Amino acid sequence: MKQPIVIIGIGEIGAVLAHGFLRLGHPVYPITRSMPMSAEAAQIPEPALVIVAVGEADLHPTLAQLPDAWKTRVALLQNELLPPDWEQHGLIDPTVISVWFEKKRGQTVKIVVPSPVYGHNAALLAASLNALDIPHYLVHDHAELLFELVRKNYYILVSNIAGLRVGGTVSTLWAQHSALVEALAHDVHALQQYLTGKTLDHAELLQAMLVAFAGDPEHPCMGRSAPARLQRAIQIADTAGLAVPTLRDIAASRS
Repeated sequence: MKQPIVIIGIGEIGAVLAHGFLRLGHPVYPITRSMPMSAEAAQIPEPALVIVAVGEADLHPTLAQLPDAWKTRVALLQNELLPPDWEQHGLIDPTVISVWFEKKRGQTVKIVVPSPVYGHNAALLAASLNALDIPHYLVHDHAELLFELVRKNYYILVSNIAGLRVGGTVSTLWAQHSALVEALAHDVHALQQYLTGKTLDHAELLQAMLVAFAGDPEHPCMGRSAPARLQRAIQIADTAGLAVPTLRDIAASRS
């Protein structure tokens, strides 16, 4: 019997990964909200991997309760994820995947671009993706990982928040509203530099975001989380004392 895989939060993405690991012969143990993690860790003290597949809003409460026995085995996959999110919980170098595939109930997996995977358990996570023919690639250092996480944040924040103003798809967003995209990307860049404490390459990140736009041109801009993303961005900007004029203009137009 292969080592078990623990998945905290069995939503659509968690279920996709569970399917991949089951194909590889790993027993998979789901952890739901009603299950105390400390008790489960006593029963499964040495899983091969602990995938935290909860949504962004539940990430910090989940990591705060994570049993010590599981902390060295964690894999993270949330949107708007950056190193300070795991460092504040004492996690050192977790496995991380920037998920660039989408799974909605009743639909097959849709690929946007290949998903980068990082960390000492990256090969195991990649094997589950291989089992499902989901394209991916390994990244090998912190700088490359940070670029990939910020690239995803550009994509999520720019497309979602722009969608609050103009709707549409990512292809029409860039074709018809490129000035809005560039202005929002400038504001998002300021937020990401503040959150990471790093100097980031804006031009390279913008081009990488546009590659993702082209990967799924009919992807709708505005998801359900868009208003919350905008509100969170404004709160961060207020804390940091950042101007972010386009973000503030969109927020003001909705108040």
